[in-house]
Amino acid sequence: MKRVSQYVALVAYVVFLAFPLLWLLSTALKTPQEMALTEPTWIPREPTLANFGDAFGEQDLVGASLRSLVVALFASVITVLISLPAAYAMARHRSLINKIAIGWVLVSQVFPFILIIIPLFMILRDMELVNTLPGLVIVHVTFTLPFALWMLQGYVRAVPPELEEAAAVDGASRLRSIASVVAPLLAPGVVATLLFSFISSWNEFMFALVILQDPDVMTLPLTLVRFTGPEGVARLGPLAAASLMATIPSLIFFAIIQRRLKSGLMAGAVKG
Repeated sequence: MKRVSQYVALVAYVVFLAFPLLWLLSTALKTPQEMALTEPTWIPREPTLANFGDAFGEQDLVGASLRSLVVALFASVITVLISLPAAYAMARHRSLINKIAIGWVLVSQVFPFILIIIPLFMILRDMELVNTLPGLVIVHVTFTLPFALWMLQGYVRAVPPELEEAAAVDGASRLRSIASVVAPLLAPGVVATLLFSFISSWNEFMFALVILQDPDVMTLPLTLVRFTGPEGVARLGPLAAASLMATIPSLIFFAIIQRRLKSGLMAGAVKG
């Protein structure tokens, strides 16, 4: 009975997590008449793929997805490349300045990010990067960098400094010991940070709404808004179909690295 109850609880938890995705799928397969019913149905009575055709016919979902993918990949990789050496320095060289820096990283997460929209917009305007994907990449890196730095410095602290000292005794230089000893142990943490940065950039809407104005450079979240009319009435069928397709790249990305992510989170929880 204990094992059965565990599996029942696990199935219930999975259904709870998957409910938004299942409801999106159900709505995307419904006809407008069925969606207008006062009593919603869980399973479509007459499944149809017309909503997917309307979604791809009305908006450039493929182009918007590619632009979002490019922005998310560049932003996540740049974030990790910048935060990884900074996290190593903060974790290994402890001083008053490093403590102040860590404290400032934490404090910066308290302030609402809407406060930095105007300064970032003015900086990007002076750099002629408004309404461009590189400008949005810079904004996303600024947005995710503090938390990524905080995550990685915790993983660096979990690696014993004695390993680097042993490598130095064997004649390895600092860079060689970092590349051969520390880097492999930080791989799970890097993967976890990379996934967090990718998902944050993929789903980001507020900064993209301010930075991007041309429909030809809009990312996927901005394109989804175009399924809502000027009166605020959303076309639920095409919107659900487009939103369902928007979740696929992040699900694929997560499925590819989920094993490394799980080991990274477990290592960080145990060693931290």
